[in-house]
Amino acid sequence: FPPAVFMNGFFCSFVKNKINMEDLQRLYPIGIQTFFKIREGNFLYIDKTEYVYRMTHSASSYLFLSRPRRFGKSLLTSTLHCYFEGRKELFEGLAMETLEKEWIQHPVLHFDMSTAKHVDKEQLNAELELKLMAYEEIYGRVEEELYVNQRLEGLIKRAYKQTGKKVVVLIDEYDKPLLQTLDSDDELLEEYRTTLKAFYGVLKSADRYLRFVFLTGVTKFSQVSVFSDLNQLNDISMKPPYATICGITKQELIDTFTPELDKLASYNRMTPEDTIHKMTSLYDGYHFCEYAEGMFNPCLLYTSDA
Repeated sequence: FPPAVFMNGFFCSFVKNKINMEDLQRLYPIGIQTFFKIREGNFLYIDKTEYVYRMTHSASSYLFLSRPRRFGKSLLTSTLHCYFEGRKELFEGLAMETLEKEWIQHPVLHFDMSTAKHVDKEQLNAELELKLMAYEEIYGRVEEELYVNQRLEGLIKRAYKQTGKKVVVLIDEYDKPLLQTLDSDDELLEEYRTTLKAFYGVLKSADRYLRFVFLTGVTKFSQVSVFSDLNQLNDISMKPPYATICGITKQELIDTFTPELDKLASYNRMTPEDTIHKMTSLYDGYHFCEYAEGMFNPCLLYTSDA
């Protein structure tokens, strides 16, 4: 996760007051969730690409990850996007550079479901149509494909046939439309569920054309029942190999922010050890499987008024 969003509350108040020309050389990507922007802009980045390699070379090619809001899911999805596009230059100096040997480029269909508010079924369909149109401009569309699920299936097949490579589908915040109605409108929730179940269900019927499928969300997919047809999804949310895939470990904090931690300690007349202990007590404590290392939530660090 980009450590930039680590810069508020106890830490950020110091940085804002004490920034100088030397600090400007360390660029913090506050609010940036796009991997290529961080890398091309030479922003500070905590390397999580080893996990990307692990995900993309695992036995399962259908993965689901649940994490709290603002925990780095979108950046992880963007990193996968760049990896599957074969953008090797963005990974120079990162773990992926030494792990990956082939760098095969695949067509990528990336859908961010958090981009718009949906107040009725028609608006949800309109939003899905807009997302599909962006890729249909590249791979074309058949008039007989009337519904969004038909259009997605046709799009996947054409992308495969035109490129000769299996397709990657990335769906970020898959549950955002459902969460908007989960506790307020049962009828609309059921309409959304029906639409999304058909849309996501395409990912099973199009299996022969797919290289990799990744979905993120806040809720576990079984709780909203839209993936009953997509029973091959591997939920990695609480699995030990992925416990630290998003967020910041204490060691990553120390390795990345030692200059800032030292200045912060001096500013508050504390030792570096006491400073780290203070930050741990304020922001640490997320555990995503039993006995897993505690994780710092980057968003809490960014928005905290501590």
